[in-house]
Amino acid sequence: MTQLISGLLSRAVLDVALPFVDSRITASGRPFDGGEPFRPYARSRAWSVVHYGVFVPLLPEPHRYVNTMTFIGATGTEAFDNDELVGTDARDLATVLSSTAVGDQHHYKGYDSRSDCDFADDGSVLRWGDDLTITVHDREVHVAGRYESFDVDLSLTLTDQVSYFVRTPIYQHLSLLAPYTGTITDASGTTKVSGLGTFEYARALTQQAAVASPVPAVAKLPVDLFTYQVIQLDERTQLLLTDVQARGRTACRLLHVRVLGEETSVYDDVRFEVTAWDRPQVDRWGRRMRVPQTMRWTVRDGDALVFAIDATVDSPLRFGHGRGYVAAYTYSGEFRGASVDGSGYMEWVDTRSIGSR
Repeated sequence: MTQLISGLLSRAVLDVALPFVDSRITASGRPFDGGEPFRPYARSRAWSVVHYGVFVPLLPEPHRYVNTMTFIGATGTEAFDNDELVGTDARDLATVLSSTAVGDQHHYKGYDSRSDCDFADDGSVLRWGDDLTITVHDREVHVAGRYESFDVDLSLTLTDQVSYFVRTPIYQHLSLLAPYTGTITDASGTTKVSGLGTFEYARALTQQAAVASPVPAVAKLPVDLFTYQVIQLDERTQLLLTDVQARGRTACRLLHVRVLGEETSVYDDVRFEVTAWDRPQVDRWGRRMRVPQTMRWTVRDGDALVFAIDATVDSPLRFGHGRGYVAAYTYSGEFRGASVDGSGYMEWVDTRSIGSR
């Protein structure tokens, strides 16, 4: 019965309501006007979850990528809530995930936003304990991560090239193309890095806003498959790939193409498939999740093939993207008639297959 209710809810929202209120595709074709500040709403009981993220998809070996994935508040979704981290109030939970492909360079931790964190109301300075500080001033963002096995320092310049994954009155999620420079420091020394990154901000009003206890599984929003992948094709071109499902209904399946200083475009004729599965991962709470070993993306614009790659996940999978994982992969294929290959960044959550050990 609970599966039926969740399925009916997802169908009603995704098939009926979402097309009338979601302006993500049209907004992604216009320059970002800044809007209101990227506020944390840490004391809000309306905006129940806020997300800041900085993702760098292409670093020199052996790091390959570095991510900074944060939530302030619990999401109220199947895919992203780890209720085991909640203290006295789920709305005060804050989390940080940061990792690279090297050794033990993996930080995932929960914080109490009232006692452990310091979030300026205007979003200018954001601190998760002594581990992570993000500062935002006009179009400049600085990320300082001080983790047990590695340090991250990145300076990003936000462009007006924006991609919206969702844009509704109660949920907005955007990504800005952001060239960056910085360093990754570990026991082997300091590596200078530069390239095209992304800066993300999201805020949402969910059912979690009404209660301090984590909403029960039956009441969580039924997002049960999520993958978000970022590829830097060259010095000026970045691709964002998404596939988000809720009980078999598509919430977001898009390709965003961003060429620095030029094109920002969106394609919605997108196909994603897992072509082989790896052995399941088991998280710290004993839950199993299947993860892809190889996968394929195919994107068309009418009769024209825009993008097609085959990819192999070939780095350690780092837990903490909600209930799921992040990793790097090697890909090859074509983009607009030209051969492409390289390394990409993947986020993966599949709660359809979560179970006990």
